[in-house]
Amino acid sequence: MIRLGEKQELVIVKEVEFGVYLAVSREEAEERVLLPKRQVPEGAKLGDIIPVFIYRDSKDRMIATVREPKLQMGQVAELTVAQMGKIGAFLDWGLEKDLLLPFKQQRGRVNQGDRVLVSLYIDKSNRLCATMNVYDNLRTDSPYSREDKVTGRVYEMSDNFGAFVAVDNLYSALIPRKELYGEVELGKDITARVIQVREDGKLTLSIRDKAYLQMDRDAEAILALMEEKGGFLPFTDKASPERIKQETNMSKNEFKRAVGRLLKERKIEIKEYSIQKAH
Repeated sequence: MIRLGEKQELVIVKEVEFGVYLAVSREEAEERVLLPKRQVPEGAKLGDIIPVFIYRDSKDRMIATVREPKLQMGQVAELTVAQMGKIGAFLDWGLEKDLLLPFKQQRGRVNQGDRVLVSLYIDKSNRLCATMNVYDNLRTDSPYSREDKVTGRVYEMSDNFGAFVAVDNLYSALIPRKELYGEVELGKDITARVIQVREDGKLTLSIRDKAYLQMDRDAEAILALMEEKGGFLPFTDKASPERIKQETNMSKNEFKRAVGRLLKERKIEIKEYSIQKAH
């Protein structure tokens, strides 16, 4: 069977003026696909086996190419948006015909020149298209262990689960909702720490440092924030978790730990309704 979106080794079963027809075997020559003349290897003849990629041309006809695509079925790749159209974005994937990324398969706003992380799928019209829903094609055999630093692309944000990340654009990972701090944005690359390698091989990440290191960073951030506000904060560690998160981008527990560190070092004073720099 000739498989769309995959690289296959097919045999030459017929020669014509404009190229050669390829099939899975001479015995199964009824299902065949054209390899255009300009791509036929020099000296190729009937019976030769040629490795080709199968896709559809500009007239939606199944066609073979000896060119290497940047993406195949079951893979994930970062492709450049070549141009925008009425039905979606068109991606450069190394072949003559650009690959369609329909609007419905996009996550966030996509513009010409952007590099987007995508997989292949076959739509209802039996055409190859791209999707930014890459979860099912990410691998779970990463070489990483707990406490390793990794980088990856945020490809989906979930209010329930957190930020889904493609580590190295290959491996499946998640930053849980409780670990989401700072600037974690859809479509952006992040650096994170592996805090768990799950039994299924997927990674759990945190963008926070280890607690004792993070406490130092949080304490520095509080001092910097106080400097911006004239030497004090108009709230204390008794404020609501929502206000603390809004003002400092820290959880209440992290804020209290950092405030405790600064108090112990006598760098701050806690008043009834505020925190002030120590004199």
